[in-house]
Amino acid sequence: MSLHQAQREQLNPEEYKALYEIGRVINQAENLETALREIVHLARPAFIFDNIILYIRQKDQNLIPTYARSVGRGRAVEADMEWGEKFAYEVFQNQQQIVRHEAIKPPKHQNENERLNQVYYLGLPLALQNQPYGALIFIRFGGPLYLDEQIAFAALITDLVLKLLERQYLANQVATLEAERRLDRLQEHFVATVSHELRSPLGFIKGYATSLLRRDTEWDENTRREFLTIIDEETDRLTEIIDAMLDSSRLQAGTLPMEFQAVRLAVVLHDFVQRAQTRGFRLTIETDIDPSPQKAWVDATRLVQVLDNLMTNAAKYAPDSVVIISLSWEADNAHIVIQDSGTGIPDEHLEDIFKRFYRLPMHTNRTAGSGLGLYICREIIRAHQGDIFAKSVTGEGTAFHILLPRKRNTLQQEREV
Repeated sequence: MSLHQAQREQLNPEEYKALYEIGRVINQAENLETALREIVHLARPAFIFDNIILYIRQKDQNLIPTYARSVGRGRAVEADMEWGEKFAYEVFQNQQQIVRHEAIKPPKHQNENERLNQVYYLGLPLALQNQPYGALIFIRFGGPLYLDEQIAFAALITDLVLKLLERQYLANQVATLEAERRLDRLQEHFVATVSHELRSPLGFIKGYATSLLRRDTEWDENTRREFLTIIDEETDRLTEIIDAMLDSSRLQAGTLPMEFQAVRLAVVLHDFVQRAQTRGFRLTIETDIDPSPQKAWVDATRLVQVLDNLMTNAAKYAPDSVVIISLSWEADNAHIVIQDSGTGIPDEHLEDIFKRFYRLPMHTNRTAGSGLGLYICREIIRAHQGDIFAKSVTGEGTAFHILLPRKRNTLQQEREV
């Protein structure tokens, strides 16, 4: 006869029913805490206890009470109650079922004869993959002693809890493996993207520099100047790519410096528009900026970086279009919109365009880009505790909406360096 069969033969009908219901709960459980709460509700009518505590081993080998509940005597004084930590360590280390009665010294405000001072422990070890994993502790205050059939019932409950823990453990292992695989794929994609993006300007620089150094050819001044101009432009492009990747990494790590202050956005936007009009963008820029002196808490330099990325994208993907830059004020936010009149973005891509390295399939082979610009925009705006999103109508254009808080908040202060 197996141990489980022997334990089951000691059960009465009420305990059998409770055990069946507990097994059903565990089979249907979606999370540990909900299942344990239901297990306590089902088990206590058949097996009286005042406290139940599930201790789980952590990586540092310390036991942490993953779940603890007081359901009987002493709920009014839970803060002063005994939760059996030392006893749990003993059960865990010995990996043996232990039953014990202890008289504890009461707090000053309790009577020496309080039943809460008479503690009856029942501890059952938990092991996963043949390794100590934790302990399930039952506590009664003031007795009575645990009977053999009650200990058998508690042991069967522990087995069912262990199945739940094992399932959760395996699910976590699978999730960890999936995360590692995703990280590996992301790293491979990052290396491939970086290699591709850097190779293009480096190829131009190397090619034209090598041509200028040839001794078997004399270049006229115009050709020589054209080659040097290309080298200069591609060097700038290479610098932009490296800066974008550095900013991307710093934003992801939360280490990009931010200096927030109350800024008149109308002034920032007008200055930006003036500079944009001198940069040779193939765009017609119009404005609808609320001229009021209202302010928002922003890092002006980083905000201009966002605006510049959006304007560069418009020039790249919606050339010769009209771009309208607008500013309005809401109760809690400043609302900036950059609207172009280009071909637009299909709805299924609107959420993805802010992902790191994401590029629209129709642009991948036609237009150079790292897929980092909009990701950087989103992370900068998030660092402002704001929001950025896109709306688009195919054939009519795309609008990027930026919401920035009007008041400084704690998270912004923490981001300041």
